[in-house]
Amino acid sequence: MKSYITIDEILNRKHFSRTEVIAGVNGLRRQLKWVHIVESIQISNLLNGHELILTTGLGFKDHPGQLVSFLQQLIDRQAAGLCIELGTHIHTIPEEVIALADSRHFPIILFHHEVPFVEITQDVHSLIINKQYQLLSELETYSQQLNKMLLEIEDYKQILKFMQSYLEVQVAAVLGGNKTDFFPEPDSSEKEALLFSLRSEEKKAGAASQPVQILGETYAELHIWTECRELNEFDLLVLDRTANAFAQHLLRDLYVKEKKMAEESEWLTNWLEGEYTDEVIKEQLAFQDPMLRLNGGAVCICKLSPDAAGQTQNADSTYFKLLFRTVFEQFGFHLFTVEVRHHLIFIAGNKRNRQDWKDRMSGAISRIYSGSGTERQRASSLTIGVGKFADRLGNIPYSYQTAKETLALQDSLSAEGKSCFYQDLHMYRMMSLLKKHGDLEETINEYLGPVLEYDRKYNGDMLITLKTYLACSGSKQETSKKLFIVRQTLYHRIEKLELLLGENFMNSDKRLALEFMLMAYDFVRNTEGTIPLQHKIE
Repeated sequence: MKSYITIDEILNRKHFSRTEVIAGVNGLRRQLKWVHIVESIQISNLLNGHELILTTGLGFKDHPGQLVSFLQQLIDRQAAGLCIELGTHIHTIPEEVIALADSRHFPIILFHHEVPFVEITQDVHSLIINKQYQLLSELETYSQQLNKMLLEIEDYKQILKFMQSYLEVQVAAVLGGNKTDFFPEPDSSEKEALLFSLRSEEKKAGAASQPVQILGETYAELHIWTECRELNEFDLLVLDRTANAFAQHLLRDLYVKEKKMAEESEWLTNWLEGEYTDEVIKEQLAFQDPMLRLNGGAVCICKLSPDAAGQTQNADSTYFKLLFRTVFEQFGFHLFTVEVRHHLIFIAGNKRNRQDWKDRMSGAISRIYSGSGTERQRASSLTIGVGKFADRLGNIPYSYQTAKETLALQDSLSAEGKSCFYQDLHMYRMMSLLKKHGDLEETINEYLGPVLEYDRKYNGDMLITLKTYLACSGSKQETSKKLFIVRQTLYHRIEKLELLLGENFMNSDKRLALEFMLMAYDFVRNTEGTIPLQHKIE
């Protein structure tokens, strides 16, 4: 169905029965969106494109040569055509005007007698409005048929086949993992050309595409194209409605999968607790999905923020389950989900190469945090911990334990050491052990106590000076730049540090201990807020 009318259609209307097309015959299929009466010479700023211009020639009756400039403006602004009433103000059309119109396939239509422009505009505008009404009626019918299909079908391909038969165009759906479905299915040689065309960024007049989005993520891409005609507004509206129906069908499938996973949470819990061998796990997964092939995996724990009543909202829990599944699948992971109190536990089975698993999972987590609007606000309340990668599925329980440890450390990390991956928290894991099984605060006091007490007593900057000096590997020039102080002030502070820590504090062994204690100081302060001081400065 066309959403517009063309010049040749209005030539069949009663007011055009005695007209003559003197130029631009090859442009009679031009799209017409509105009718505009013009008597001014300068009109380029008044046009939006696809207007049929009606004129008596009043603006150039004394200067017929200006008709060329007038026509060029219409062509440049992509007007649909020009209708001129002869005999009122002008009597002939210059040859150069006809030649220009023919060269640009721009229709010029002559009225050889006086005609009522008001009646013409009313008639054509009524035709345009009726066409738009018909378009909306057809679109509503199409939408109703789609909605009915959504209640009955099991396979999304039926939706795409319906659009293909309705529009009579080539349809392609590119899903995650670069899987592409064609409707109708072309032969192998033609398919390669079509795939190349889809990957090309060059836009064609007979092609259009629409993303299929679920929870803010692009899950698939729908493409339509045809060599027979240009796509019109109705085609694009049908494509949009189909993409929405496709998204609803996929979302329904995701909800069904989540419900199924909830029913299977008991065996997943047993898997996390280490009660199954590799063979048992593989048998269970093969029973669920014979086509699933996993190459190791890791556990990701997501802590949800409770509401004022201390309970996480069910809607948020379901939302994040679907969001994580949608995003992680695009990065090559198959998710199994278990919900425990305020925590969502995801067993992320790896479907691709092991070497880049961390980069892919980091990309997935970044995608979740970088949503737009309310999505970003909801994700900002999450705390995530990722355990050690398990080469064998039977080692997932160890990944689960390390994920819990990583999550517990998140609130203790400094901005420099922030990471949600277990393997990035080398020193912090050691500090956690020292804090559990030793007196970490006492050790921090032993090394940093004099500096902390000096800063407390004199409101000084010795600790930040020490940290910066060590980070700059003892470079005085770089340290003074980072602290925004002159070199002489830095020399004075270093002398003070030598008095507090000893002249050998930059020796390799002691320097290593001080760097570790500075990290430990941040770790304990983030955990408990303050460290009791045991040193006094006289």
